[in-house]
Amino acid sequence: MQNLKNSALETKSMETKALAHNAEINGAFDEFMGAFSAFKEANDERLQKIEKHVGQDVLVTEKVERINSALDEQKRTLDSLILKNARPALNNSHNILADTEQKSAFNTYMRCGDEQKLRMFESKSHSYGSGPDGGYLVPYELEAEIGRRLAQISPIRSISSVRQVSSAVLKKPFSVDGPATGWVSETASRPQTETSKLAEMQFPTMEIYAMPAATSTLLDDAAVDVEQWISDEVEEAFAIQEGKAFISGDGVNKPMGFLSYDTVAEESWSWGKLGFVKSGNDAGLADTNPSDTLIELIYSLKSGYRQNASFVMNRKTQSQLRKIKDNDGNYLWQPPTSVGDKASFMGFALTEAEDMPDMQADSTPIAFGDFKRGYLIVDRVGIRILRDPYSAKPYILFYTTKRVGGGVQDFDAIKLLKCAA
Repeated sequence: MQNLKNSALETKSMETKALAHNAEINGAFDEFMGAFSAFKEANDERLQKIEKHVGQDVLVTEKVERINSALDEQKRTLDSLILKNARPALNNSHNILADTEQKSAFNTYMRCGDEQKLRMFESKSHSYGSGPDGGYLVPYELEAEIGRRLAQISPIRSISSVRQVSSAVLKKPFSVDGPATGWVSETASRPQTETSKLAEMQFPTMEIYAMPAATSTLLDDAAVDVEQWISDEVEEAFAIQEGKAFISGDGVNKPMGFLSYDTVAEESWSWGKLGFVKSGNDAGLADTNPSDTLIELIYSLKSGYRQNASFVMNRKTQSQLRKIKDNDGNYLWQPPTSVGDKASFMGFALTEAEDMPDMQADSTPIAFGDFKRGYLIVDRVGIRILRDPYSAKPYILFYTTKRVGGGVQDFDAIKLLKCAA
């Protein structure tokens, strides 16, 4: 009976904390929307003075920039709160892992370094874990939880296609020119068509690692869920590293980022390269009618890709575009309509990726396209952990590795804006 009361109290406490956290998120969202209203008011004043040929008012311009910076900071805070709220509660009675034999063996290995049970389990299940050499595979549920969280906090992963493989390389054939076709009448003979010319794209997986450290006290504490602790520790490290690689990785011991492929002016586009549209100014967008270039970028993408297209840019570029209006006086950048939604730009979803370059000469600060069709991320099944109590005594290191690859799979699905006159 007492256990039931304790359980009810714990559940009520968790519900109270959840409500308090939701109130905090809603409060941050309201502050963000209020800041955006103040920004629009100040920016409208700045634009009106320019239109009346009064010139730039230094005080008004400084006010706009100050509010714009505050808006970015509040958005960062809101994103952090939403991400924190997405984490499962740290509570053994609501554990994210099923109470399985592997979980028990893995838990013993993490806390005490006892490999025997985990080695026996992996031998019995014909796993490819390799103890002292490469560590042991984490339970499937923990791997799935890390993958789910990566999709939330890794910006390019959240909008791209993701495929799991069991081999080191994914080989994907594609048709260079498509199959030959023709029109015939109902009773006419069908002449043999030419075979489609096929080529092969390869997406090798590369090793990414994180090495969180723990004290013996932390591991001895029975209230601490070590699987969730590992998940929380490694997911951000993985997200930061792979997020940068998916954008600018050179393909050497890391995925090939979409900005690392050859680029060419859109009118000269060919398969194997990404097309770009010039911004009209070496330092960024054109001084007059800057939205015209952005419209050109949107319509450089074929209609079939525009349906699910999104903009990708960093926070600094986004803050500059936030000031632009269309010919009807409407702001092209719009805040999210509710908590957890994305901001939009010119009616398309906007993904914020801090590893995108800033607006400067010859850079490509804005990408636009259907990344589900354009970029492929390859995850090799299995995350390994090697417990190391020796290298950083008195701390215990957990060398955690996974294999991931990536690259452009459809060069017609992604277009770039290049800062050039």
